Amino acid sequence: MEWAAWFDAPEYEFARQVLQRGIATLFFVAFLSCRNQFPALLGERGLLPVPDYLDSFRRRRRPSLFLWRYSDRLLRMVCWGGMAISATLVLGLPQLGPPWLPMIAFLALWLLYMSIVNVGQTFYGFGWEMLLLEAGFTVAFLGSDQTPPPRTILILLAWLLFRLEFGAGMIKIRGGSEWRDLTALYYHHETQPMPGPLSRQAHLLPKPLHRMEVLGNHFAQLVVPFFLFAPQPLAGIAAGIIIFTQLWLVASGNFAWLNWMAILLAFAAVSDPVAHAVLPVIPLDWHAYGAASGAGGTQAPVWWLAVVLAVTLLLLVLSYWPARNLLQHRQLMNASFNRWQLVNTYGAFGTVTKMRIEIVVEGTLDDEPDDDADWREYGFRGKPGDVRRLPRQWAPYHLRLDWLMWFLPLRTVHEEWFYAFLAKLLEADRAVLRLLRKDPFDGARPRWVRVHSYHYRFASRAERRETGQRWIRTLLYEAIPPLSLPPGSR
Repeated sequence: MEWAAWFDAPEYEFARQVLQRGIATLFFVAFLSCRNQFPALLGERGLLPVPDYLDSFRRRRRPSLFLWRYSDRLLRMVCWGGMAISATLVLGLPQLGPPWLPMIAFLALWLLYMSIVNVGQTFYGFGWEMLLLEAGFTVAFLGSDQTPPPRTILILLAWLLFRLEFGAGMIKIRGGSEWRDLTALYYHHETQPMPGPLSRQAHLLPKPLHRMEVLGNHFAQLVVPFFLFAPQPLAGIAAGIIIFTQLWLVASGNFAWLNWMAILLAFAAVSDPVAHAVLPVIPLDWHAYGAASGAGGTQAPVWWLAVVLAVTLLLLVLSYWPARNLLQHRQLMNASFNRWQLVNTYGAFGTVTKMRIEIVVEGTLDDEPDDDADWREYGFRGKPGDVRRLPRQWAPYHLRLDWLMWFLPLRTVHEEWFYAFLAKLLEADRAVLRLLRKDPFDGARPRWVRVHSYHYRFASRAERRETGQRWIRTLLYEAIPPLSLPPGSR
């Protein structure tokens, strides 16, 4: 059908390979993170047990396999299943078959991970959860090597990136004055949730460079996204600018798979000729090789075209609500407008925290919890603690406990999950202790635990040479006084 030729985009074969295999990789990381952390955080004996949540969850509007039954064993089966499906997609095995095969694989990942997110409560309340779900659903319809990439799906993926970037840019402009007076990066590298190994060096850059960073961010998020829909090579150049800015964010912090997802989505606007111009090793006529081998260059069958057009129409209709949200003064951030978490609105860091406040948890084996007791500090994997320790690079892996610890001083330390966490420390719960970097008691039960609030700031170059410390911290106050288990429970 000549009229249907426009829907085929054979010159975007490299983009399809990157999108399918890259997003499958992020699903693998997400399921791996879940397998390692979910039982301790939300399992049958977790900090916020899913069975208790389901008992009190009356509406049950959001779909999840666990609405009928939850067990840690079933959760692990879901995670292992998700990792196995993801691995086959990373290897490109389903893509060798008909287009419905990778479609089913990605839709399975979408449904399995949505089952986890919808019972994950505060530990899964991050914008990049719904971003992964939406991206996974959309790439399901990119087809297989037997058909050319559908142009409408590539445009919808560019639309997803547009909402991610432009939404974040508008949140900033409408948010704190530090984004408008270009001072936001005076603070951000130091106060971001989980600094990386280069965050201190980024923070110590001269202030004029920080102002240039903010200007560059505004340009990349408020201007560049419109060019994703321009003809080539403008669309490819716009994608390159977004990729470059996201790589800087990857290098200077840890934001789970948020930045990696933006990088992958940008390839939806990169054609094979543009990719070849940047990296000559990428074939200029990738689609021609596919046509010669009977894959990638043939026209899509009518039934597949009908499926793609139906999905395109669905996502276009659902786009009304996030598009309207972008134009509203009270813009919602990281919100879904339907129970399936499709075509959402995104955005982050509308305001930048000016001071870094860290919650430090200590325990002691002594009977009397006074200042003369031997208080020892628990060490976390990602969040700052030891003032001499170099922050690690964790992204795209997501340390959920560490992220929630960052939110505590911004809200309140008197969170249900945090008191449950302190109780697990008093019990020396092995599953919870495995989430930490350092248990100062080597599996023994402390007699007491307490919580202090500290102000953290990066050490200057002179302070680093003098003290060997990467952080300078000052005790603020005792956030929670010493707690102990009731005598009968020890």
